[in-house]
Amino acid sequence: MTTNRPRVVDLSETQPNRRRGGDLRAMLTPTTVGATSGFMGLALVQPGERIGEHYHPYSEEFVYVVSGALEVDLDGEPYRIRPDQGLLIPPYMRHRFRNVGDVEARLVFHLGPLAPRPELGHVDTEDTAMEGATEAAPPERTGAVS
Repeated sequence: MTTNRPRVVDLSETQPNRRRGGDLRAMLTPTTVGATSGFMGLALVQPGERIGEHYHPYSEEFVYVVSGALEVDLDGEPYRIRPDQGLLIPPYMRHRFRNVGDVEARLVFHLGPLAPRPELGHVDTEDTAMEGATEAAPPERTGAVS
């Protein structure tokens, strides 16, 4: 039996995180809703932006494209993904998302299971720091590691 209560989280309640490129919004996480098996969020990627290459040593990542034209590099090989398509990214697979269209792209992501400690859940393989970008708390602190 669970002790967590259902909770709706609105996108407006989340903080932008541009630390790794794009705008990653951790929505349903251990911190926000008491999730124990993984977490879910929304990535907003503007034309020409990217979410830098990284991998997750403990988690599978499920991605669903809501809108926009994206390319994803999976272990260095590019793939096009479009709205209404889903993608499973296995643990340890390096991946990077790029908006190759002319409108904002939106993708829902879910990772699970959780890493043993939040700081172990995400490994960057390239620098994506954006000069002058607003930086929210690191995703490891909010439960988001995508």
